[in-house]
Amino acid sequence: MSDIRDILELEQGLTSVPSKETIVGGNKLRKLRRAGEQSFKRPEGMHRELYALLYSDNRDSPPLASSDTSHGYKQMKAKLGRRHVRQWKWVPFINPARSDGAMLHHWRRAADEAKEYPFARFNKKVNVPSYTDEEYQMCLHDGPPSTWTRNETDHLFDLCRRFDLRFITIHDRFDKDKHQSRTIEELKDRYYGCVTRLLKARAPPGQEPQNLPSPYDSQHETERKRQLLKLFNRTQEQVQDEEMLVAELRKIEMRKKEREKKQQDLQKLITAAENQADSYRLKRDKKPVKKKPTKKKGELPDKPVKAESSGVKFPESKGADEDARICWNQKAKAVEQLLEELGVDLMPMPTEHISHQFNELRNEMILLYDLKQAAGNCEFEIQSLKHRLEALGKDISTINVPVEAVTAVPKVQITTASSTPLIDAVTPSPGTPNARKRRTAAVFLDQNPLKKTKRL
Repeated sequence: MSDIRDILELEQGLTSVPSKETIVGGNKLRKLRRAGEQSFKRPEGMHRELYALLYSDNRDSPPLASSDTSHGYKQMKAKLGRRHVRQWKWVPFINPARSDGAMLHHWRRAADEAKEYPFARFNKKVNVPSYTDEEYQMCLHDGPPSTWTRNETDHLFDLCRRFDLRFITIHDRFDKDKHQSRTIEELKDRYYGCVTRLLKARAPPGQEPQNLPSPYDSQHETERKRQLLKLFNRTQEQVQDEEMLVAELRKIEMRKKEREKKQQDLQKLITAAENQADSYRLKRDKKPVKKKPTKKKGELPDKPVKAESSGVKFPESKGADEDARICWNQKAKAVEQLLEELGVDLMPMPTEHISHQFNELRNEMILLYDLKQAAGNCEFEIQSLKHRLEALGKDISTINVPVEAVTAVPKVQITTASSTPLIDAVTPSPGTPNARKRRTAAVFLDQNPLKKTKRL
């Protein structure tokens, strides 16, 4: 029954309706709502379920009480005129920034009539020093080399006081009929030079003058403006050429860094190969000779022996990258090819004399391979530079390429180990072109340069 009353929004009476709890409970009477207790009505437009969420289990009042906004300022009287009206007067005033004594008028409150003009605090003036005849003769007179006279200097300082060091305006108002025509840089140089001399002359001996202006370089400013004007007057073709040159410069710097990195890697690998050869020699000297166990007839070996394709092996370091390994494989294949063409056995009799001579031969082959690749790189760069000069419209016949530039090949440090079957590990020289980037140099990369040398 109470739920129906809640749905219909009917007020319940003071007497409770008999229910099962009241009958079974006996003397336990239900607490009735006090007549004076405040009750909140559900706002219009809000659903009953949503309004029920505002209450807790104990049916407490909602934390946010609904407020009646129907009474606004429209139903309230405007509370105006409770304060006295402040009086305003049309009073005269003088602007302290003006020296002609002009009398101006404006509206002002009667209470502020005796106060200072509020905009007078913005009247900031530049302190331009003045000088006497003695100071000019002692400090500012430069003699015959200088083209500045006393009248020109006085006129310049008067304009500086009048226009607050706005040199664009000073240059425009400078009297060119009576005096020599001057540039803005010359005006600045003369003014700041005179001020610096006066402050240093007036300072006590042994003390630095205060508020000393920064030194002004007229030649630097003239050159800077000339360069900016030249940069501003560039054509579109000149801008494109400059961008192309900047891009080429970046490529050259990147190639230089790559070559330096390869040179450092080469030195590291050479050092690692030398250390590995020394350790191998020490181990071989200290290793005791073991007798081979005798095998019975008909007994098969434990592991099948596989013949290697070549006796040339390059010791790989743990820090070597993929490009270095590819280069080692190319060198190994090139050496194998040339040895087969020369009719040299890949696995000769391992005597001391034969091993020494065989290692010497392979070292010379690898050195020749590196030199041919470096020469190919130099020739490729010369051809690319010629093409660039042709694109720029320059005559190639007038350019003489020195022979040293063509035949100059970076030296590669190679050490030989006559008593060991190992060969020093070498990497591509700093001048070796990258096969991925320089496809035009395929004649030096795809085919064996040693093979070409043999034909010659």
